[in-house]
Amino acid sequence: MPDANVRIPEEAKDRLAAVAAAEGMSLRAYLARLAEGLLTPAERAERAEKARETLKAWNGYAPTATEQQSLDSELDRRLDQVTGS
Repeated sequence: MPDANVRIPEEAKDRLAAVAAAEGMSLRAYLARLAEGLLTPAERAERAEKARETLKAWNGYAPTATEQQSLDSELDRRLDQVTGS
């Protein structure tokens, strides 16, 4: 597989290289492993949809868009309380 050049700040490269070395990997190998473990937005959406379908099949839970927004707002409120934001 051909290599690609990516321009990032020197500090970021040094940090990634240190993390890679601590795991006994080259920076190239570490970045390749990191990329394999990340999901694209489309992959995340697909997984979320599958999870919703599974949850609905398991216990019938299927919140409406309004209920989902309300739940998201409540979660945000609680996270703000905990983090002091």
